[in-house]
Amino acid sequence: MIAGGSRLRQIGWALVLAVCFGLLLALTFKVNAVKSQVRLTERHIIAAQHDKLMLETEFQTRASQQQLANWNAIEFGYGPPRADQYLESERQLAALGTPRGLDAPSPVRVALNRPPREEQGLLADWLGDESEDAARPGRTSTREFASTDLAQRLTRPVAAAGVAEVAR
Repeated sequence: MIAGGSRLRQIGWALVLAVCFGLLLALTFKVNAVKSQVRLTERHIIAAQHDKLMLETEFQTRASQQQLANWNAIEFGYGPPRADQYLESERQLAALGTPRGLDAPSPVRVALNRPPREEQGLLADWLGDESEDAARPGRTSTREFASTDLAQRLTRPVAAAGVAEVAR
């Protein structure tokens, strides 16, 4: 009887251990399922935050576009491009390069504003005197150089001293 009770006790303990192992396995699966749901929920939260950031950026961009459109319309008088502003072919583009006609207005010119020359100081010593520039062969004075137009300057032969003049 003791041997039979001992055998029964061993079977009982084995069943208890099997049930505990089964419950532990079920609990592990349940925990892993909950962890998976938490990770999925965290991913949804991150995606929602990303979407929120994208929407905020979109709203700010559209608000600044609206502000720019208001400034363009009211302050600057700009408008969107019209269909008649575009060229249809290369021939139209080439026609833009034709010489000006007799009744065409003169081109817009920009004035050159040079600061007054220093008579004394380190910068004046370094730049030199205009009379010295004119005395050197092949060089023109700064005043004479500024008074010539671009076509005259381009057709003038360039000497080695002229390159230094342009760099200065």
